[in-house]
Amino acid sequence: MNKLLYIAFLLTWMTASSQDSLVVDTTTVAKIIFTEKDIQIDSLSMEARSFETTIKEKYKSDEFVYEQKVSKENWWDRFKEWLSDFFRRLFNFSSDDVSMTFVEVLIKVLAVLLIVFVIYLIVKAIMNGEGQWIFGKSSDKKVIHHEDVEKNIHLIDFEKLIKDTLKSGEKRLSIRYYYLWLLKKMAEKNIIEWDVEKTNTDYLYEIKEEAFKTKFAYVSYLYNYSWYGEFELDEETFLKAKAAFEKTIQSI
Repeated sequence: MNKLLYIAFLLTWMTASSQDSLVVDTTTVAKIIFTEKDIQIDSLSMEARSFETTIKEKYKSDEFVYEQKVSKENWWDRFKEWLSDFFRRLFNFSSDDVSMTFVEVLIKVLAVLLIVFVIYLIVKAIMNGEGQWIFGKSSDKKVIHHEDVEKNIHLIDFEKLIKDTLKSGEKRLSIRYYYLWLLKKMAEKNIIEWDVEKTNTDYLYEIKEEAFKTKFAYVSYLYNYSWYGEFELDEETFLKAKAAFEKTIQSI
């Protein structure tokens, strides 16, 4: 019986507690009503801004490049470094910079000298032996060395050459020029057919006139004696040979 009373009491107490916890707060909250007068309008002016169109170009200069690119050395750089090291040891330069400056100046000087030398060769090539430009008054003259005279007898002024050799006292060379002058005259008159490879005997067989053949045989002997014999001609012997050649040339 007592247990039943205790259980009834417990249930009654639990029901009362639950009703207290479900009480709703009926306190009313005052409403706040806003009107147009309460709205504050922002009257500050707004300026639309944009990026410059040249902004990329503005920051392309080296001042804004923060990545350092290491240049690759080529063979020319290595060569200059080798020269710099060589001259630094040779002249005891104080630093590598001083040595490299010396090398760069030296290279520039050598380059200028090379250009001057090339210009000299070009000028020398376009000038003849008499110091005249190829576009000058003597540009039509053929400059032929003594060893090439025999190959170009039709282009040679033998009278001038003989006068020059007589002034310089070259008697043997004068006799040689007389002989080549004679061959030139004979070829012009179709007495012989001139060829640089032919000998005196070849020309002698080509001459048909007996009297002229005898004259040619004599002056050929004088020429062989003085030129190939390498004998120094005295004045008397030279004058005789000179007269014989001039007479034979005039007879053609």
